[in-house]
Amino acid sequence: MKVVFTGGGTAGHVTPNLALVESFQRDGVECFYIGSKAGIEATLVEQHNLDFYGIASGKLRRYFAWQNFIDPMKILFGFFQALWILLLRRPDVLFSKGGFVAVPVVVAAWTLRIPVVIHESDLTPGLANRLSAPFCRMICLNFEETATHFAQRSTRVTGTPLRAGLLQSDSERGRQWLTAFKAFGQTQPILLVVGGSLGAQAVNRLVRADLAELTERFQVVHVVGAGGIDSQLLKTPHYLQFEYLAESYGDVVAASDIVVSRAGANALFEFLWFKKPQLLIPLPSAASRGDQLQNAALFEQKGYAQVRQERDLGSGDLARAVDSVWTVRFDMIRRLGSAELPDSLNLIRQAIEEAAAVH
Repeated sequence: MKVVFTGGGTAGHVTPNLALVESFQRDGVECFYIGSKAGIEATLVEQHNLDFYGIASGKLRRYFAWQNFIDPMKILFGFFQALWILLLRRPDVLFSKGGFVAVPVVVAAWTLRIPVVIHESDLTPGLANRLSAPFCRMICLNFEETATHFAQRSTRVTGTPLRAGLLQSDSERGRQWLTAFKAFGQTQPILLVVGGSLGAQAVNRLVRADLAELTERFQVVHVVGAGGIDSQLLKTPHYLQFEYLAESYGDVVAASDIVVSRAGANALFEFLWFKKPQLLIPLPSAASRGDQLQNAALFEQKGYAQVRQERDLGSGDLARAVDSVWTVRFDMIRRLGSAELPDSLNLIRQAIEEAAAVH
């Protein structure tokens, strides 16, 4: 069997693919990746023994922009590039994690009668997956509620596959790694703040505005995104900044007591697996299609998280919101512990293998 993967734009569209790649490669299955030349996927895939093919990619916007006149040509060019790559490599099945780069690859695979399996992480599907759905054999979902949006398609609730590095994480190892930094103490609880693979400037500003209050009670580990380090805060006690956490990410999450995060679906599934109480600050609808608002609302309804809207947070509000989560953390942990998580990796592998078998 030969499997091709696609998906990109954010780490959330790539890391689940890489979890599957790791699993398949351990069993000697040939894999390769098609993504955007300029996307984050090119950098992330470099860390694996995996052939990567970059294609042209345009964005499918719901609003007026001058790029809307150019990007359809990029998408068409990307389709022909993907068609050529697929003809050259002849995979048995395509797995798509979504993102705009995935659409021309999915259509090219369908044109060549290569079966397609896609994965939708969010409660409501994104535009790329809605466009891809008619060309696929199976849609894997994080949430059972999402199936209603694909009423005419074959769906399966699988959750999100987690990388081996996350599954093998260790809280004590994470704390030991953090104690190597002078700013880190030994006794205070750990507050982890993550804004997503591309960072979150608004969240960074909120944290720094309340940093004095936060560091009185917590050791703050702040993932700020590329270029987000504030050099004036490098010597602040109980405050560590990282542009991105790679190898140590799972250990740091395992060691943390509370997580402050945006509400991307893949990150939420990871926090659910780690059983971490969460304060979620979803991207506002003006900056997204509203998927994070829906994801966050579902997690709050289930008692896994508390939610604050970015527009409602001013000076002192973030620190008070963190204190609120801290007060009810044991109830959150109990609810998180009662959640039944599927064997995502094997369920998605099974869907891929079933599709390849009928190719």
